[in-house]
Amino acid sequence: MLTDKEAKNAEPRDKPYKLSDAGGLYLYVAKTGLKSWRMKFRLHGQEKLLTFGPYPDVKLSEARARRDEARQRIRNGEDPSGARKRAQEAKEQARFEESQALSFEVIARGWHDMQKDRWTPVHQADVLTSLERDVFPHIGKLALVGIDSPTILKMLRKVEARGSIETARRLRQRVSAVFVYAIGEGIAKTDPAAVVLKALQPMRKKGRQPALTDPDEARQVLIAAEASGASPVTKFASRLLALTQARPGMVRAAEWTEFEGVDWDGDAFGPFQPIWRVPAGRMKLILDLKDEEAFEHIVPLCWQAVDLLRAVRRLTGRGRLVFPGQRHSHRPLSENAIGYLYNRVGFFGRHVPHGWRSSFSTTMNAIAVKRGRKEDPAIIELMLAHVPENKVKAAYDRAGHMERRRELSQEWADLLMKGMCPADDLLEGRRRN
Repeated sequence: MLTDKEAKNAEPRDKPYKLSDAGGLYLYVAKTGLKSWRMKFRLHGQEKLLTFGPYPDVKLSEARARRDEARQRIRNGEDPSGARKRAQEAKEQARFEESQALSFEVIARGWHDMQKDRWTPVHQADVLTSLERDVFPHIGKLALVGIDSPTILKMLRKVEARGSIETARRLRQRVSAVFVYAIGEGIAKTDPAAVVLKALQPMRKKGRQPALTDPDEARQVLIAAEASGASPVTKFASRLLALTQARPGMVRAAEWTEFEGVDWDGDAFGPFQPIWRVPAGRMKLILDLKDEEAFEHIVPLCWQAVDLLRAVRRLTGRGRLVFPGQRHSHRPLSENAIGYLYNRVGFFGRHVPHGWRSSFSTTMNAIAVKRGRKEDPAIIELMLAHVPENKVKAAYDRAGHMERRRELSQEWADLLMKGMCPADDLLEGRRRN
């Protein structure tokens, strides 16, 4: 066995050499005079080398203790050099660094791609548009694993600040879903959006949608909106919404194939009976009917609506959608585009896109009472696509009373559009006072 005196007196030579101890331990003496404790061993048929440290920093007794510990691990089938552990640690570090490089936007788009086949095209577009508008600008470029709850809450507070309480809550759900997806993929370990829910502003109790019910006052909404600098597509969508008693979701996702009996090349209303046939599947989605039977909804078109469709067809007629978004022609107009427009032109809290249905219902029901039209209230309900308790009667009536429905639609349009400019003027940027 090697003695401490021999180790201390070992001098450098022309070539490196070894001074052996017991159990495979030896002192390695380099040409430079540096000395280190080493041990060779074999494991699983492979020769390996252990280094215990330099002499005299590591004394002979300490080197022997480390040798004995290493031999015990070898007998247990372990690799005392820690190569396997280091390889695993390196692998985990590489995975961590890779996950650090994955931004929230990259993961969110992956989540959206996985989910989109379960959604309708309109919902696909709404989800992605909401992320692009309100989430990606704030946290899209951040590493997903580095995003915490305060960061998410700060982002959602900006949405709440503009009065969009429901939108903020919906965004939190979508951000949370992205984190859950990332957890499943092994990219993240926690969902920081989950705990944010209770910190958000409470939902306001749903009441009647703000609406101007007098036709002369309601007309001012259209006048202000159409005099603004909004895109022609948004103005056209706003006007069609006002004319048809439709829900905003129906208008935003309208496709050219849904319009029937329209003389696209004509200059006048003509002898046609134009209608807008909203498919049953889309009605089910818009109404959230769940277990109810879906039904298609037929909207008779007044001449002002036909005039509008002919005009907007010159803009968007080559695509599938009547009212595509500005950034992506294959996605419908943003769900907030018309509402934001009304807010910007001074009608915040006074009139919302959904309010046109109340405007129509209040006006036409008042006229029905005044003129003794006892059948009109029930027909007005059909025009609004309300689902009555008597579902059997509703199924029969939905396609009925079309002649009277067309008359009521035209009567409403004539009241609302009194003195308004033709649709072509919106297209060409002209306005009529």
